[in-house]
Amino acid sequence: MELYTILQKAHSGLAYLALLMLVIVVANALIGVFSKKEFTEKDRKIALFGLIATHVQLLFGLILYFVSPLGFKSLGEMSDKALRLTSLEHPFINILAIALITIGWSKHKKIAESTSKFKTFAVFYGVGLLLILIRIPWSLWLCKQ
Repeated sequence: MELYTILQKAHSGLAYLALLMLVIVVANALIGVFSKKEFTEKDRKIALFGLIATHVQLLFGLILYFVSPLGFKSLGEMSDKALRLTSLEHPFINILAIALITIGWSKHKKIAESTSKFKTFAVFYGVGLLLILIRIPWSLWLCKQ
């Protein structure tokens, strides 16, 4: 198996883990906000695992982007909707989403109140999750399954 195929399968497989972790973080944050529970080390670790999962996914995605025939090399062909999605929209929006998740992680460290920490995670990780979900190339995923 060639490097491109290995990276593509790893990127696709890790996407499930990253999405699951983000859903867990957002759900945990919303539960924390509405139940007004105290922010604990367990809550911090849950958010940290979400952060790590998305950053690992980003790393695989960036490597794949530069070795893929659908990535960087096809930037000049923006009239093709599928190429535009895989070479421009998907990477750009996902980098933006992961930047928001990272900002949420950084902001929580400066906050003392538990409810505010949970709100920070709910907003930043939630918007990040939403951006990731709207820019996943679902048609490519569904065709491969």
